[in-house]
Amino acid sequence: MPRWLIRLNEHVPIRYGAWFFAVVGFAAALSYSALTDQAWWVVGLTAGLVGLGVSDMTQSSRAVLRNYPVIGHLRYLLEFVRPELRQYFIESDGEAAPFSRQQRSLVYQRAKGEPDKRPFGTQKDVNATGYEWISHSIAPTHIASQDFRILIGAGGSSCTQPYSASLFNVSAMSFGALSANAILALNGGAKKGGFAHDTGEGSISRYHRQQGGDLIWEIGSGYFGCRNAQGQFDPEQFSRNALDPQVKMIELKLSQGAKPGHGGVLPGPKVTPEIAEARGVTVGQDCVSPATHSAFSTPVEMMRFIEQLRQLSGGKPVGFKFCMGHVWEWFAMVKAMRETGIWPDFIVVDGAEGGTGAAPLEFTDHVGAPLQEGLLMVHNTLVGLNERHRVKLGCAGKVISAFDIARMMALGADWCNSARGFMFALGCIQAQSCHTGHCPTGVTTQDPARMRALVVPDKTERVYRYHHNTMFALKELVQAAGLHHPNEITADHILRRVSGCDTRRLSNLMRYAKPGELLLAEQGQGPWLQPAFEQYWNRARADSFSL
Repeated sequence: MPRWLIRLNEHVPIRYGAWFFAVVGFAAALSYSALTDQAWWVVGLTAGLVGLGVSDMTQSSRAVLRNYPVIGHLRYLLEFVRPELRQYFIESDGEAAPFSRQQRSLVYQRAKGEPDKRPFGTQKDVNATGYEWISHSIAPTHIASQDFRILIGAGGSSCTQPYSASLFNVSAMSFGALSANAILALNGGAKKGGFAHDTGEGSISRYHRQQGGDLIWEIGSGYFGCRNAQGQFDPEQFSRNALDPQVKMIELKLSQGAKPGHGGVLPGPKVTPEIAEARGVTVGQDCVSPATHSAFSTPVEMMRFIEQLRQLSGGKPVGFKFCMGHVWEWFAMVKAMRETGIWPDFIVVDGAEGGTGAAPLEFTDHVGAPLQEGLLMVHNTLVGLNERHRVKLGCAGKVISAFDIARMMALGADWCNSARGFMFALGCIQAQSCHTGHCPTGVTTQDPARMRALVVPDKTERVYRYHHNTMFALKELVQAAGLHHPNEITADHILRRVSGCDTRRLSNLMRYAKPGELLLAEQGQGPWLQPAFEQYWNRARADSFSL
């Protein structure tokens, strides 16, 4: 900085320069306006800037504006547009925050039916630690259809209406979190593509019913759609909704990856008549989702509640969704299954990397087990008890591509759900303003003016095509591996680079249980699978979630 400018700054701080020039401009414009009628707009503009400076100097909430009147607003403007500037001009194609441009583009291309091929080789660093790939066969197979299915509810429970589900479905997102048009498009795509649409805990709205797509009804701690006036579970209300032929499965939500162990409140002003109708609550009153369930308080009671839901639904598959937390609580649930003889038809493991629900940063970043650890723990426990055949496992957590699905199959999943993947198919641009109601693409808003940007017939086709093309890509991966169905993918098929000169199969990196291994360890006839089992299995109790 020139010396004269430094000296000037000592007497008249330069940070007041913008305000000073606004005052000078106002005086000049006022003088000039006396001579002509064409300068009044300049007078108005400069007067506004002078008034803004006075306001900045006298307000008490923002220190930057008190020290930098007028020009300090530039800082807040740049901060406001920073996410967009970063996304469009700064971040690389492979930089995930939380999804990379490359991942989003893949969904966009498949949803639009555009070519999704990449020329000139991979952009990934194949020598980087953590790089993964699926091993291929020199004798690829031929599979006639990519419509891969898994039968849920045929594991020996009292289920009388098993459901043949797609291996790739829409994960839980409620009406209220999503717009009416988003729900219509998702369910319309599910109807056309023959896959399932999870309602989220906000229950079944009129928009879920309109298109007729298969529904997985999620029951959360607020019991929306099946509650009485006090917010307790109402069997009659539940049965009325659960017997609807469109509802194929019932999912009891214990926790979600975005904010496990955290309840929620939809403020009264956001509880519109349509939301109140779907949830069975009062218009304009706070809609509370407690952190815990009131219908049960022990693992045994939870299993009996699951059986109650199964009977009230007419024998439809009933399971639960959770994000792995205290491992002894999971062990307690399994012990309750053994003690009561009541087994869920399915379990959905939600990874901590899940994120359609807005949550405090500490919960987003540091609460709950990632999908890999949670899914493997559930799979190993059931295999170790020789009970894996009873329960089908679903999973959710940043599943976007066919390789993501294949990798989850290798970890033990029977099917995958995706929330943000289908949001991208709807046109989501990852603006990360979902919780504000100001979604720029009409996906996560209740504002009719913003919602109209999402044209239902067009986005219905995009949802369908994203699913169809992803399943086709999965078929090609399975064929290349020399297999006939994705459920044949094991940890032996996925390899990971662990250093610059060493690669391992997932089966060598992770401990997979052998059938009956946990039973032997429990009887003292073999080693424990891993430290968590040794420390907590014998201490877990079917009659309590506590140790």
